[in-house]
Amino acid sequence: MKITIIGTGYVGLVTGACLAELGNDVFCLDVDQRKIDLLNNGGIPIHEPGLEEIVARNRAAGRLHFSTDVAASVAHGQLQFIAVGTPPDEDGSADLQYVLAAARNIGRHMDGFKVIVDKSTVPVGTADRVSAAIREELAARGKSGAEFSVVSNPEFLKEGAAVEDFMRPDRIVIGLDDTPAGSRAHELMKLLYAPFNRNHERTYWMDVRSAEFTKYAANAMLATRISFMNELANLADKVGADIEAVRHGIGSDPRIGHSFLYAGAGYGGSCFPKDVQAIERTARQYGQELLILSAVEAVNDRQKQVLGRKVVARFGEDLSGMRFAVWGLAFKPNTDDMREAPSRVLLAELIERGATATVYDPVAMEEARRVLALDLDEEKLSRIGFAEAPMEALDGAEALLIVTEWKAFRSPDFEQIKARLKQPVIIDGRNLYEPALMTSQGIEYHGIGRSVLTSK
Repeated sequence: MKITIIGTGYVGLVTGACLAELGNDVFCLDVDQRKIDLLNNGGIPIHEPGLEEIVARNRAAGRLHFSTDVAASVAHGQLQFIAVGTPPDEDGSADLQYVLAAARNIGRHMDGFKVIVDKSTVPVGTADRVSAAIREELAARGKSGAEFSVVSNPEFLKEGAAVEDFMRPDRIVIGLDDTPAGSRAHELMKLLYAPFNRNHERTYWMDVRSAEFTKYAANAMLATRISFMNELANLADKVGADIEAVRHGIGSDPRIGHSFLYAGAGYGGSCFPKDVQAIERTARQYGQELLILSAVEAVNDRQKQVLGRKVVARFGEDLSGMRFAVWGLAFKPNTDDMREAPSRVLLAELIERGATATVYDPVAMEEARRVLALDLDEEKLSRIGFAEAPMEALDGAEALLIVTEWKAFRSPDFEQIKARLKQPVIIDGRNLYEPALMTSQGIEYHGIGRSVLTSK
């Protein structure tokens, strides 16, 4: 099938590359010439395991094309996937300017039946606005009778596992209208996703608004589980319970399950913070307040300060003259994404209290330099050093602070950690280590919700 992907960011590039891998002829459009040049020269603009190889393979096979030519992109695909960014606006709502601009471009250039697929995460009702924008452009061209269908097909990709998620999806959600054009779209979407349904049916067909809502509901539920466990972990520290034991205890209930029950330093990234805010904004537009999600967001904002609070509790309010080692900068492992990352909150507090820091991340160092330069002025930024190896960050530091659960941090040489630190203190924002093991190694260990074991 001939497919156009509008936007070569995280969702668009993964979607385009994976659909090309299945044998489709995919045209990827972006208005950023530098990004298109990078892709045409063999690079990719994001870090995602396995993606670079798929892009290279399908470019070489002639199934994957990158261009800034809008007219050519509309002419290419009967299926037009809109996968542009929807950043949060000042009031927390999703900014749809790029989605609607893509829709207008389709309306300006389309000739013949098109299926416009909203792949971007968009609020309920966006398909109606996309349809209206296309109709306006068609009317201006004197083509008011031209047929098209707008479909909602939200993505459920986890950063760091996006290729695997796309190629082996848990579910495929498709929302479309019960109209003749919607029936034509149904057949095309069914054909497109047929390779994913050979083993068993993974597609959930529904109306457009329900599909749009499903994406936000899924991310809001996952964010809720994380904030719920973080709040319990903070209480566990006070009452003397082990949150890991609690996690196993409640996760064994099949109604609850074990996924997304890990306590930590808060969630970040491009999805959960933005999507929770966006669905809250939608609710307010309809005169409803989502009390649970308001609390989820507040808990997460506070949880990003938990490592700073533990540092202050151990070393005092004034950290002048102290240096701390920080392992992990990206908001989660297997990505270089620094959006809403807890490490940014931690580093800002350390610097504000007079400390310096030496940081290390296996992938996100370059991106961290960029975003920290936005967060901090030049003098404050100068107090952050970037180590070339994890152990290098430890030399002479007061303590090791762990923010991201990279696999490379899970089984370190603890004797070397003790030898390099000024004193053997680990403050672990992801509960990577067992407190009993740390005690046996002679390391003072502070986890999240595990004080019952570290205080003995």
